[in-house]
Amino acid sequence: MAFNPNQSYRTVQAGYAAYGSAALDAGLRAYMLRVYNWMASGLVLTGLISFAIANTSLINLFYHQVAVAGGVALQPTILGYAAIFAPLVFVMVLSFGVNKLSTTAAQTLFWIFCATMGASIANIFLIYTSTSIAAVFFITAGMFAATSLYGYTTGRDLTSWGSFFFMGLIGIILASVVNIFLHSSAIAFAVSILGVFIFLGLTAYDTQRIKTDYIQFGSSYGVEMAGKRSVYDALQLYLNFINLFLFLLQLFGQRSQR
Repeated sequence: MAFNPNQSYRTVQAGYAAYGSAALDAGLRAYMLRVYNWMASGLVLTGLISFAIANTSLINLFYHQVAVAGGVALQPTILGYAAIFAPLVFVMVLSFGVNKLSTTAAQTLFWIFCATMGASIANIFLIYTSTSIAAVFFITAGMFAATSLYGYTTGRDLTSWGSFFFMGLIGIILASVVNIFLHSSAIAFAVSILGVFIFLGLTAYDTQRIKTDYIQFGSSYGVEMAGKRSVYDALQLYLNFINLFLFLLQLFGQRSQR
């Protein structure tokens, strides 16, 4: 039940105008609220897990300090590397198995994914000050809310944005991999700037896609499918938020002195 990019957005909008009713509008609002609630709950769990690990001895299970020129650096342990790459596995399972999983299984995987993501980014509390993390989080929330609202309310077809920003995402991933060996601050800065714009664009695109999917297929979802789809859609917005936050933190986060 994915949005078909070959179908004109105007056709979907025309169908909505023709079929639009109070029931459909109410159903769409309720569905979007469910998606945002899942996303927000996932962010809360991620934040709690991340903070708890960073401020207890649990951090030693995921990271250890190694001596480098000019000081020390955090090095992931085997468990740390597992936490870093595990979210990718959960994303693939949820993305490709959403139609096969039960609602309970999809929801359970979502919670595990959010907890694992918290473990994978716990090091931000060791790198940046808590004040700057909080400030950047609220900046991210404001930018995300404004962009998502644009995607929901705009009459412009954002279908082409999906492929454009996805190609941009591939580009910054490749640049980041290359920069692991180059250690270029200029490349890192450029990747962070591009990352912010890419995930803002994906937020608007995904919000419109979720809305359009519901307009096209919502009447045939049923309770079971609606439950699974809301988790999957929340995952897309959650990933946009997390990545936007991390890129903004790289740009504006104040590094800790410890």
